[in-house]
Amino acid sequence: MDLHSGLPYWIVKNELFNYYNPLKTNLKIEVVIIGSGITGALVAHELCKAGINCAVIDKRTISTGSTAASTAQLQYEIDVPLCEMKDKVGENLASRAYQASLESIKDIQKVLKESKVDADFKNVSSIWLASYKKDLKLLEKEFEIRTKHGLPVSFLNNLELAKQHKIEAPGALKNKEAAQMDCYAAATGLLQFHLKKKELELFSHTEIMKWKELGSGYELLTESGHTIRCKYVVIAAGFEAGQFLPKNVMKLLSTYALVSNPVDQKDLWPERSLIWETKEPYFYMRTTSDNRMMIGGEDEDFQNPVKRDDLLREKIKKLEKQFYKIYPDIPFEVDMAWCGTFSSTEDGLPYIGTWPGKKRMFFALGYGGNGITFSMIAAQIIANELSGKKDERAEIFGFERSN
Repeated sequence: MDLHSGLPYWIVKNELFNYYNPLKTNLKIEVVIIGSGITGALVAHELCKAGINCAVIDKRTISTGSTAASTAQLQYEIDVPLCEMKDKVGENLASRAYQASLESIKDIQKVLKESKVDADFKNVSSIWLASYKKDLKLLEKEFEIRTKHGLPVSFLNNLELAKQHKIEAPGALKNKEAAQMDCYAAATGLLQFHLKKKELELFSHTEIMKWKELGSGYELLTESGHTIRCKYVVIAAGFEAGQFLPKNVMKLLSTYALVSNPVDQKDLWPERSLIWETKEPYFYMRTTSDNRMMIGGEDEDFQNPVKRDDLLREKIKKLEKQFYKIYPDIPFEVDMAWCGTFSSTEDGLPYIGTWPGKKRMFFALGYGGNGITFSMIAAQIIANELSGKKDERAEIFGFERSN
């Protein structure tokens, strides 16, 4: 399936990692990671750091699936507010999920620093706007529970919001513990880092068609007829991981994004904050290192790639209109636009770990708007599990909560 179409900004901004290396022989290795996007790259990084022999396999050109279409906003806030998530999974588990997401932002920065990968990582503030006056009740409840659990948050009324961020809205929650980055540069940079150190094997244009569980691991069969024998498999293929799962655990959505022409830095909004709204589906916005503005949203249920793509022109107009509602005086001229498919879960949490009864196939499925931070958590949990270390976060994000 085409995971995205249009012209994703990151593929234009970065030089394409033009790597063509299909598997042409049988392979025997300790761990196979299926998927070369940001999730697979982070998993590979943590496994290499732990000294675990691994290979990354992808049926496409490296990192050109959902990663190329990501708007790469790093927030500890999860798509389901904490005050609502507690009713779905319990307050203890929900607050731990939020705390883990907060910590993962710092961990991503650390990974990029230790691997010397320039992915335009930048710490910024996050503004969650009340779309309507009635949404202030939601913000008040959310502010209360976040404060209770020691999460960084402040409440801005309409006057404070206008003064600090030049936004006319009923109010907002703000925190200074968010970040943004170039997801494609991060993924390809991490993979190249370990390739150069000869710590990783990387195979592109290699599709896994069949697999069977053995007593000592898995045997995978590629489209070209080669076999891969491994002790463990890590599925880092986003919503395409569904073929490896015994049952469906996700909902598919179509999403849309635009990036503007560059503007003078003085024309950008205060603090270059990540901004998003309470309404559903929510509208969101960020800036880039070359002073462009990136906006997105208008999500709807996915039907097929053709239907998704046909709506792009209409969605461009709607997203532009939403931007001007927030900042009517900032010039926004669309330079590139794209649409993509992503997955969400009912409780807003990812699925990380093994399916009950399947101890050698791990899943790193960072569904929802926090895919990158969830991917960092997944990479650490899986590396710890394979190193024989207990990771208490595993129970927060495991499949048991849905069975």
